[in-house]
Amino acid sequence: MILELSNPDLENSVKEAQLAFQSAQAAYVNKKAELDSGLLNKQSDVASIKAAYTKAALNLEAQEKLYQDKLVSEIQLKQSRSDAEELANRLKIAESTLKIQTEGMKSQLAPQEADVDQKRAAYQLRVKQLEDLKVRAGMNGVLQEVPVERGAQVNAGANVARVADPSNLKAELRIAETQTKDIRIGQYAEVDTRNGFVKGKVARIDPKSTGGTVGVDVILEGKLPDGSRPDLSVDGTIQLEKLENVIYVGRPAFGQENSTVGLFKLNADGEATRTNVKLGRTSVDKVEIIEGLQPGDQVILSDMSAQDSYDRIRISG
Repeated sequence: MILELSNPDLENSVKEAQLAFQSAQAAYVNKKAELDSGLLNKQSDVASIKAAYTKAALNLEAQEKLYQDKLVSEIQLKQSRSDAEELANRLKIAESTLKIQTEGMKSQLAPQEADVDQKRAAYQLRVKQLEDLKVRAGMNGVLQEVPVERGAQVNAGANVARVADPSNLKAELRIAETQTKDIRIGQYAEVDTRNGFVKGKVARIDPKSTGGTVGVDVILEGKLPDGSRPDLSVDGTIQLEKLENVIYVGRPAFGQENSTVGLFKLNADGEATRTNVKLGRTSVDKVEIIEGLQPGDQVILSDMSAQDSYDRIRISG
């Protein structure tokens, strides 16, 4: 545990939620006891009627034998038969009523059960919120910062502690927004930590730009160089594409990708002649030459717009 917060309102709400939960439990127990009592009464009625019916059935059986021997009158026999039939009907009705009441107990208890579940969930939520006031690190690492002091008041969502895992870092690169159109998730990247280079892959591209740059997260792979730590200033390079056997020069002061520009090419006699050069794909500091130059040619890359009216200039030392 890093630190412990307190919230009197939350503590009161925990007690209120506990009382509400206990009250709902008591109401459920009382309702169940009431239904159980009614069920026992119905079961007792069924048992009493069943006993009376059994007695009446035995009496009817005896009366029928006595009637065959002319020892009882027909009226007595009919009376015994009527009593047995009446008790049989009463028993059937009582058993049906008992069955209905037994099956209906679940539906009658359902509202109380739902209320108990709701109150229990509310109470458990308040208890969890109270327990969350004990701030614990959610990961293994090093405690870097606790930007609050004892007795300070903090708002919900405020940063109260910072923990970092030095063995699991990422690089946050800021790329000029004009150079991010070809960046894709998964591209190879290389990060210079000043103590060594580490390989990585693009994992996230910020959907918005800030101050003319776009944030790009690079997940680092392999062992980190010694001295790597959070908030360390680094440089990074993202490889958009690898071209084989390409003629290239440094990126000139002007000229867009896939365009034709006029560059001054140096001659052996110390002069520079304007030459139309077709540019291909570009990187941060280099550009592909499609036409106009050969390997070994030297050109002027600085801004020569002041010499736009000349096709040839002399270079003096």
